[in-house]
Amino acid sequence: MDQPKIERLLRLMKLMTGNVNYTVEELAKKLDTSYRSIYRYIDSFKEAGFVVHRSEGGVYKLGKESRHFKDISQLIYFTDEEAHIFNQLIDGLDDANILKQSLRRKLSSVYDCTSLANSTVKGKNALNVNSLIEAIGSRSQVVLHDYSSSNTGRVSDRTVEPFAFTTNYVQIWCYEPASGQNKLFNTSRIGSVELIGQEWQHADKHNSGYIDIFRTVGFERTPVTLRLTLRAYNLLIEEYPLAENYLSRDDESHWLLRTEVCSFAGIGRFVLGLWEDIEIIDSPKLEEYLRKKIEKMSK
Repeated sequence: MDQPKIERLLRLMKLMTGNVNYTVEELAKKLDTSYRSIYRYIDSFKEAGFVVHRSEGGVYKLGKESRHFKDISQLIYFTDEEAHIFNQLIDGLDDANILKQSLRRKLSSVYDCTSLANSTVKGKNALNVNSLIEAIGSRSQVVLHDYSSSNTGRVSDRTVEPFAFTTNYVQIWCYEPASGQNKLFNTSRIGSVELIGQEWQHADKHNSGYIDIFRTVGFERTPVTLRLTLRAYNLLIEEYPLAENYLSRDDESHWLLRTEVCSFAGIGRFVLGLWEDIEIIDSPKLEEYLRKKIEKMSK
């Protein structure tokens, strides 16, 4: 059997075991082959001992009760304990290390990495994360039901195309067709995730923005410089660990923070909370933002 055919069989197996139901015609379209070839592949699965179910509407699924799924899962599935240990090892890497995100992306391709996700997130959130992992793998749109937005102050359903997670599945990058924007959604604020069986329509527009050390998101960056006392320095690296990469010693009791931010909201909260311990240096836009913020607060 040639390599393209093997790859097509593996892709077909993944499609026939996912949460999205496909007819033979839909499977043929996804794999860019004929429906006759799909039937031949299905016959090959049956001959190999896999259980194939045909349900209403002409949908074909591979039954996971087959003993072969257990055999395969022993090779590529992480147990909860293995996933927990491996997750701890990955977390030992610095968040700025590009290998950390590379490892997570590669793990996501192995059995959807669901056990790894379950070791990182719990309860309802784990179920939602697993659904989002599947949506990314199948390049599918989803509905984020009852998403609680801190920006709009509303709870609503959002139809999106999810394409990338941040560290530890805390947030997910999605393209939202309704607004025509790439947005970052907190997984903990999602009520439930529904795969709607619709492929991505805007893959060429998917773009992960930049997350600064204060965890604000954007596509433009503004340089800022702060001079910190020991108190401000300690609180900064405790609350925002990535800041350590942008700090340098100024004298025995002061440190300089030189970084870029996407928004002044995060850094503004930090500075206002420690105004006696922080000096703003050569950052006029930040000074203007804080001046207006203070004027608004005083009113």
